Amino acid sequence: MRQFLKRTLLLSIVQTRSLFALSLLALSLFTPAQAAERGKVEAFLEVTGFDVALDSIALSASDAPRMLGLSAGDFGSEWTRLSRAVFNQEKMRELALDILTETLEEEALSHAAAFYASDLGQRLVTAENASHLVAEGDTKQAAGERIIADLVKAGSKRVALYHRMSRAIDAAGSGLKSLQQIQFRFLMAANAAGVIELQLDAEGLRAFQRDQEAEMRIALRASNLAASAYTYQGFSEAEVEAYVEALETPLMQQVYELLNAVQFEITANRFEALAYRMKELGQGEDI
Repeated sequence: MRQFLKRTLLLSIVQTRSLFALSLLALSLFTPAQAAERGKVEAFLEVTGFDVALDSIALSASDAPRMLGLSAGDFGSEWTRLSRAVFNQEKMRELALDILTETLEEEALSHAAAFYASDLGQRLVTAENASHLVAEGDTKQAAGERIIADLVKAGSKRVALYHRMSRAIDAAGSGLKSLQQIQFRFLMAANAAGVIELQLDAEGLRAFQRDQEAEMRIALRASNLAASAYTYQGFSEAEVEAYVEALETPLMQQVYELLNAVQFEITANRFEALAYRMKELGQGEDI
């Protein structure tokens, strides 16, 4: 049981590049002085590439059964239909628009949009969009790790810049906690739906996650580092540094705190919905 849960934690870390910072409850703390108009938020999603980041959440659905110790084949030919219905891209974008229209300040939106609309910003968005749509896995991870190894040998300061980038994107340092919460909500929902029979109660599962936290944090950092190396390999060191400095500005930090919160809540919400819908496919297993 412990080894199974450990594997699912590692799986969720390796397969999730984006950075979940806050829960929907925390979204209530965002009280913008002047919320942005919906049309501007929609344009903001496109110019920043966050629309594609949202779409890429659907890629993780293919591996949801493995997080339960199962496989997509266990659910038959209807699995693809179900996962596409639950992780409907239009629905996820609408959810994001609903939240951001209420919470994203005009000033922060304009600041981030101006950067990403620049020549460097648009090239970064193109690279990030391409990376988002490559399913996370051993191939992509290995490629990033090879790049990091070469950078270390060359004494490049890119490695330090990538660490700064990760800290800037998740300034609250809550990425691992949010990943754990997604897994917790998914497993508990699957248990409640009868898809699996979890041999730990909620308190036991939380305790297990705490026990694994140090190891998982190291794995998350390594995964983020490799993903950055893979994504930004076509940029000069000066361009990477310019991007990091842009991410470290207070307004950009405000934007990312909110985007992280939105992406976390949508991911967790969709995984919970998937767990309950999986029961329709008639598969159950004790773990």
